[in-house]
Amino acid sequence: MELKKNPRVDLKRWSSTLTNLGLVVSIALVLVAFEWKAYEDFKIKDFSGNSEIWDIPDVPITIQTPPPPPIIPIDIIIKPDNEEINKKTEMIIDIDFEEQKPVIDVILEGPPTLEVPDEINDFVEVQASFKGGMDAWYAYLKKNLIYPSQARRMGIEGSVIVRFVVNTDGTIEDVEVLRSIGGGCDEIAMKVIANSPAWNPGIIKDRPVRSRMTMPIRFRLD
Repeated sequence: MELKKNPRVDLKRWSSTLTNLGLVVSIALVLVAFEWKAYEDFKIKDFSGNSEIWDIPDVPITIQTPPPPPIIPIDIIIKPDNEEINKKTEMIIDIDFEEQKPVIDVILEGPPTLEVPDEINDFVEVQASFKGGMDAWYAYLKKNLIYPSQARRMGIEGSVIVRFVVNTDGTIEDVEVLRSIGGGCDEIAMKVIANSPAWNPGIIKDRPVRSRMTMPIRFRLD
């Protein structure tokens, strides 16, 4: 006959409960140990009523200067008083002076002449002109003026106003555009003016002068 244990006295049924209870108690003890505050029994010294004054001494700033350079002693040779001086020795000092040259008097023949640079005149008695007249000028433009391809594609027409200076020898300089139409026409107009043959210069008091000219260059599609 097999012996059967009374389930009421079986301790295994309480094993999980006791294990969990032990873990809870252990964790609680660890937390209490970490949070436990210990107070030492001593009195903290209070400095609020201290009337002592702390004096901080001023420490002077010292600047160290470099030491002076060493002094080299001078050797002094002392000769006795009874030593005779050789009277035959002569001291010759040769000083080479240049001979004084006579001062040349400068005689002014007249008042100085002031050279005034050629100024550019906007208004002259006789206007500068292209050699051969306007017919020769139009023939020059017809031969040398090229219509820009970009202006043709864009359909640009109009007049480019160019200003330039005619020198006393008829050469051209200082070419600039006063009114632009774009499309490459401005550059062509400046180039045809700058490369033009010599002009007849402007005249003031029967004398050729530098003068400023303004010329329109017309671009028109056929």
